[in-house]
Amino acid sequence: MVLTLIAPGSAQYVAGNRPGGRLALRIWLSTLLVLAALGLLALLRRSWLLSLVSSGWFLTLLAVFLVVGAAGWALLFLDAARLGRLRGAPPKTRAGVAGLTAVLMLLTAGPMLLASGNVLAGRDAISAVFGGNISRPPSDGRYNVLLLGGDSGASRAGTRPDTIMLASVNADNGRSVMFGFARETENIKFRPGSTMATLMPEGWDCGDQCLLNGLYTWAMEHRDRFPPGTKDPGALATKEAVEALSGLDVHYYVLVDLRGFQRLVDALGGIDVVVKKRTPIGGGTNERGGKNPITGWIEPGDQHLDGYHALWYARSREGSSNPERMARQRCVLTAILHQVSPQNAIVNFQKVAAVSGSVVQTDLPASDLGGFADLALQARSGRIKSVNFVPPLIKPWDYDPQVVKDTVRTTIEASESDESAPVRRTPAPARTTSGTGTKKPAPKATGGTAGPQQPDDPTAGDLSDVCTAG
Repeated sequence: MVLTLIAPGSAQYVAGNRPGGRLALRIWLSTLLVLAALGLLALLRRSWLLSLVSSGWFLTLLAVFLVVGAAGWALLFLDAARLGRLRGAPPKTRAGVAGLTAVLMLLTAGPMLLASGNVLAGRDAISAVFGGNISRPPSDGRYNVLLLGGDSGASRAGTRPDTIMLASVNADNGRSVMFGFARETENIKFRPGSTMATLMPEGWDCGDQCLLNGLYTWAMEHRDRFPPGTKDPGALATKEAVEALSGLDVHYYVLVDLRGFQRLVDALGGIDVVVKKRTPIGGGTNERGGKNPITGWIEPGDQHLDGYHALWYARSREGSSNPERMARQRCVLTAILHQVSPQNAIVNFQKVAAVSGSVVQTDLPASDLGGFADLALQARSGRIKSVNFVPPLIKPWDYDPQVVKDTVRTTIEASESDESAPVRRTPAPARTTSGTGTKKPAPKATGGTAGPQQPDDPTAGDLSDVCTAG
């Protein structure tokens, strides 16, 4: 039994079928050599290894090998028990060896079968989410990925991304900066030559009816006006809007459906957050203009949040400003990034993979997964700088577009030198309305796309005042 556990096939080589034992030992030694080579590759070229293990053909081959290996190892244990010649041994000895055989089979073949299921689930998830997309090179040494949190609930007309963030990642070292854009941002002038500039030469600028988060819905309702072959007009329109706001090229987008987000957090076993302010579950207004009841609270202190409570913590609006809500969303994302352990991911992998297709929509290609996974691991070990374009930095309904671009540029420059970004914490010059010389008032809630504004919220740029990832 010990020989079979340490070197499968050695018991047969010593006391049984020598040719069969020799074959099993060769397979075992070859497996160890392959694992050593992969370990060396992980040290020298981790991105290559990650690209390999995200390839469909490799994952299929690996799953088959794990199943065959599990069956073969189990048979070797059974044969080792036979080679023990226990027919004349006392009953307790025979029972003990039989129990030992079952335990060793469970400890070896069991994890291999679990791993095979995880591998196939991962292959299917990768194919469903990342298949058929085109790879794009970085711009100025950085990848810029638009992160959208969309809510396509039954009470809403289409998907509307209430969470809009831009992650700018150094393509060499993974050093990252996160920019948050308020959903009620107005007055967006698209880049010349872009698809949206052709469709909207005057820009997305019609007051409270033309908010940043409403652009996705507009594009999906007018998909016939987009070039043939456009897979997701809403994502394209939002990407070009953020490009116009930030001055950066947006390479890819990732849209996470908030209903699926709840299932994802549950699959990961929940997250730990230090809540600084009592946060309601429920509240807000419904489609008829009435008030929704508050059904519970997320209390201050150390909290372990399941999917339901994590979703409400990220999206709750009652009694909160949009800057505060954006800070909570960043806190939840940070918790997921830093708290998912390899052990937890392995145990719950099939659950995560099962919900991924309904949670994530992206144009990130499968061929780039290895490189981005490597960058994500590097980003996880460092400090992620972040800026929210909300009061007092800017007023999303009345702002100078150059302030946004300058802040993006200086923040990225500061992150490259590993210094604190010189983010402005005083109100930026307001953009005046054409021909009037007067500041535009805060937008009112229209069609459920914008909530009450609190432009002087002191938590606008300080995540630690709202929550921390435990």
